[in-house]
Amino acid sequence: MTTDALPSLTIFFPCFNDAATIGSLVAGANVVGRESGRDFEILVVDDGSMDNSAAILEALKEPYPELRVVYHGRNRGYGAALRSGFSNATKDLVFYTDGDGQYDVLELKKFLPVLQEGVDVVNGYKISRSDPFHRVVIGKIYLVLMRILFRFHVRDVDCDFRLIRREALGSIALKHSSGVICLELVKKLELAGFRFVDFPVHHYHRVAGRSQFFNVRRLFSTGVNILRLWWEIHVTRDTLRDVAHLSPRVRGKEQLGAPRP
Repeated sequence: MTTDALPSLTIFFPCFNDAATIGSLVAGANVVGRESGRDFEILVVDDGSMDNSAAILEALKEPYPELRVVYHGRNRGYGAALRSGFSNATKDLVFYTDGDGQYDVLELKKFLPVLQEGVDVVNGYKISRSDPFHRVVIGKIYLVLMRILFRFHVRDVDCDFRLIRREALGSIALKHSSGVICLELVKKLELAGFRFVDFPVHHYHRVAGRSQFFNVRRLFSTGVNILRLWWEIHVTRDTLRDVAHLSPRVRGKEQLGAPRP
């Protein structure tokens, strides 16, 4: 297999206190990249980890020369970590999943053939959610409410296992620093006219640590940010103007006289 015709690939992990899992994810990413027969890089954004994630990542650079690490001096939030990863990615395609190991990076092998011509995003959806019962229930309620509020078309907006063309990422402006960025990312890509394909992926129990999401302060902050994003899209319409200005897909529609989404 030659690499000339194959788009290059960034495999990216946001990391926060994921010392127990980040090493195996980097190793798995290396397997996927090499077996894919394409030029690739592995990118980790360490979002101010307070465990020994940084030491592990530095040690991994020798056996995995494709690895690059971006360090945040303090924890800035999940959305900020994603934005750093997207802005530092240098390859044609950008894949990301979380550094906590609840998804198997080896399943990226199945996603790559799906990203054919005419497809811009392969969006994972969980075959079955392997979380405590209360999180499964809350997750289902969340998805229903978000679908009502934002009218997105993907099957699972909350599944952080996505393969995206970098040109699509460069056509939208992401602003949020919290987990609300997943809603923002999907909705802005949809508004910009990029084409999604849903694809199943397994979800596994967390092997170490605990979710940073389920506490009162963070839940309240997330609720405020959801409302802020909804206001931007449906009331001030600033988001629509940003997307229309940046996206070549939307600019093309406007030149043809099509209404702005």
